[in-house]
Amino acid sequence: MIHPEVRQAVARLFDLAQSDTGQARRVADFLMAWWNATDLGGFDIADLFSLDRAVATDMATVFAFLGSHPGAIYADAFELEDAMKALIALWRPKMITQEGADSA
Repeated sequence: MIHPEVRQAVARLFDLAQSDTGQARRVADFLMAWWNATDLGGFDIADLFSLDRAVATDMATVFAFLGSHPGAIYADAFELEDAMKALIALWRPKMITQEGADSA
């Protein structure tokens, strides 16, 4: 069972990542690194210095949860697979184009 505090932190991060701010890009990078860092890019830990404390705390909550869980957990465990795909389309549109070209 995923603790409500973790669910709320993830929801706030996804909401912020869909906006158009410098924090949004950094949060989107964090979320996409969680999903697939190899293809979508990593998260620069120094980006924490550019985030509001509440946002950094939400990231820390998610990171601590993931680190304490015995197996891999991705956004789809939070029923956010579609939200993740929307983030990828927003922040990494070339990945969507490449995916479509690869499946042709």
